Amino acid sequence: MRSIEANREQRQPDIGGQAVLDGVMMKAPDAIAVAVRRENGDILVKRTPYTSPIKKGSWLGKPFIRGSVNMWLMMKLGMGVLQEAARMTGALESEQPSRFEAWLSRKLGKGADKVMMGLAALLAVALSAGLFMLLPNLPARAMRNAGWSLLMVNLVSGLIRILILMAYLFLVGLMPDMRRTFQYHGAEHKAVYAHEAGLPLTPANAQTFTTLHPRCGTSFLLLTFILSILFYSVMDQLILSLFGLDLGANYLARILTRLLFLPVVAGLGYEALKALARANSPVTRALRWPGMQLQRLTTRPPTDAMLEVSIAALNAALHGLPEGEATPEGYVLLSAPQPKPA
Repeated sequence: MRSIEANREQRQPDIGGQAVLDGVMMKAPDAIAVAVRRENGDILVKRTPYTSPIKKGSWLGKPFIRGSVNMWLMMKLGMGVLQEAARMTGALESEQPSRFEAWLSRKLGKGADKVMMGLAALLAVALSAGLFMLLPNLPARAMRNAGWSLLMVNLVSGLIRILILMAYLFLVGLMPDMRRTFQYHGAEHKAVYAHEAGLPLTPANAQTFTTLHPRCGTSFLLLTFILSILFYSVMDQLILSLFGLDLGANYLARILTRLLFLPVVAGLGYEALKALARANSPVTRALRWPGMQLQRLTTRPPTDAMLEVSIAALNAALHGLPEGEATPEGYVLLSAPQPKPA
């Protein structure tokens, strides 16, 4: 298996990606491409031009600001891509709408999809806040009353947050559909590695690489959780010293400050992830090791067929749509090879 450092000095501009339903999204500097495999074996590819609002010279692209902006953009983009992939595979056509969805369609018409996507995003944010912010901070007051320091309170709540994340990823990975999605996540990483190494994009070349990538969002999550322990420990102590407010004993104030400073923590995590991904020393390898290992829960070894889909998305993002039959929706259809007669 090739090292994660293979030919890093020769790599092209960073390519991002995301696993979707039966496929992969790839994001190049100027375009986004989605490729999915349908049940009959055909691959559908869609390419959309993309201009990031985080441009050079813009204040949105400044260090520590760009991290929180990028997190919001990727959440918004990710929800849209997931819906587009479901549409491409035909999953939305075969799925019967609920009474609420049918009512919403009658009332809003074409705008119903955007409303449903917004509600899904809101629900995801609420679930994330409950699991990773409200729940881990519940024991804080009891620990402070027992004489624990703010540092220990933040350390325990941070460890609870990390354990919840690991348990959540493990349990989700037991579902067959998510296990297949995690395989496509591995296919995304392997294809990106082959591109960074300057190799021809073939399943055989991509299979030689690991499924663990230093720029993965899973690593970003863990890195952000770890940095939040340090950041909030310092901040809580400053607030206690300057204003006399004990954020270990005041649950509501503790949650509000966590929400208020979340963009700052996200910015720190983003800058740390970028720095660790590009550097190659014993220290940086050790620092990114925990995040790389957590990816074992969110990636699985892909099949060659999955790598074909990932490579189709990567080629489309980099070079444009491939030649093939165009569908009425604007997709390009790459028909699966027919088996030879016996």
